[in-house]
Amino acid sequence: MSRPALLEAGSDRRFRALVHDLLTISTRMDIVRQHLGDRIGISGPQYSVLAAVAHLQGEGGASVGTVAKALHVSSAFVASETGKLAQRGLVDKRTNPHDRRGVLVSVSPAGRQAIGRIGAEIRAINDLFFGALGGKTFAALSTAIGALVGSSRKAIHYVNAAERDPRTLEAAE
Repeated sequence: MSRPALLEAGSDRRFRALVHDLLTISTRMDIVRQHLGDRIGISGPQYSVLAAVAHLQGEGGASVGTVAKALHVSSAFVASETGKLAQRGLVDKRTNPHDRRGVLVSVSPAGRQAIGRIGAEIRAINDLFFGALGGKTFAALSTAIGALVGSSRKAIHYVNAAERDPRTLEAAE
């Protein structure tokens, strides 16, 4: 790390600890996501899509693009996973009446029932996972993580460019 604001007395030790902690949290979130998916017979990523649809659908459903944006994934991924969820009867898909090219997805009655069966467990896990945070800490963390989502996108663009042309790394040095 070379950003002075992230160094303490010239050392990146605290930065390295943060990276390791973020990786641990990411792994544990994946474990929880997979567990919750398993509880209703779907994959972890499908659970994320189903939960996002449930929170975003409003009265008329959520567009595939809206779900993709919320999850920071491609629309193609959401279209594929909602197709699988629709085959299992957990989501409903219909043509967007305002844009006939688009699709709106919503959680089906069976999907609501499946989520409802594990609702208490979801709350318990969330309470345990985030129990160390107070209101101010939660607000600060939410802001910081939102900023990291944006800057991590730039890092991924850099990595992708470097994989296409290794001279990208030389130019940055």
